[in-house]
Amino acid sequence: MAQIKLHDQRKPLEWWKLIGRCTVSCISVLLSQLALSLVPRFFSASPLFIQLILSALVLLVVVGLGRCSKRLLGVSGSASAFVFFNILFVWAVYLAVLRPAVSCLMDIAFNGAITMLIIGLCSIMSSNPGLVTYGSSDEIVESSVAEFEAHNRILEPSASVLCHECPTEGSVLGRRVRYCRICKGYIKGFDHHCPAFGNCIVAAKSQMVDRTRLETSLSGNLAISTMLFSIFQLLWQAVFMTWHIYCICFNIRTDEWINWKKYPEFQDVVHSQPGQSFNEMRFKNPYDKGILQNVKEFLGF
Repeated sequence: MAQIKLHDQRKPLEWWKLIGRCTVSCISVLLSQLALSLVPRFFSASPLFIQLILSALVLLVVVGLGRCSKRLLGVSGSASAFVFFNILFVWAVYLAVLRPAVSCLMDIAFNGAITMLIIGLCSIMSSNPGLVTYGSSDEIVESSVAEFEAHNRILEPSASVLCHECPTEGSVLGRRVRYCRICKGYIKGFDHHCPAFGNCIVAAKSQMVDRTRLETSLSGNLAISTMLFSIFQLLWQAVFMTWHIYCICFNIRTDEWINWKKYPEFQDVVHSQPGQSFNEMRFKNPYDKGILQNVKEFLGF
């Protein structure tokens, strides 16, 4: 079985483009946080739930206007830099406004958590998600990047397996190698490409302050708006956490669940009945071995 090389087509971004994107992202963070600070400024008497809803609406408006402005100016930002600067902003507000009212133990815990968050983010952004450089010529057919761009698709399969047989652990299908158009490479265990981390996400086995006093000042508005922003982030992250728990329990990847019609192993063709002119295609998951077994495999048991 011949081996072919799957070329790594990723190219490092020029330093001036990188600085430009980071600058645009930093400005976007400052404008979005400034806009959020207007919510407690003008709706300080409203309940927290109402302020949370208003904050979500403000974020949607700011993000929409930001995208339109960047298109008009012909500039682009970086989602990962946007996340990074938001973390720094939250940390700065904590140090400048909230820290004097926090106990020493909570201060150590919060600063430690932020430090580990930044280190983890940098580690994810710079790590190799599982790039596959060699594969079997009988199982992988390399597709050019131009072909994927011609179809205007974000993620494309590697055209790895065109058979309907049950996958084995050692085969390319068993490793579930997929093509990521953003990273321009074949990724083992590919789940989806996360813009916030600037890298591919893979599925692998496991190896308080006086509010009345704060509301009257800019620092108080920043403290409350930052709290609202943090709560909003926790809410949508809880949704993503729930989704990934579902993926673990049923041994399915995000890309496979969304684009299952592109992968033959997930297709169950039901032949048409007399009088029907088409065959029905249904979803099937050849990797699902039951919730308990799927969780055990994910944990490496």
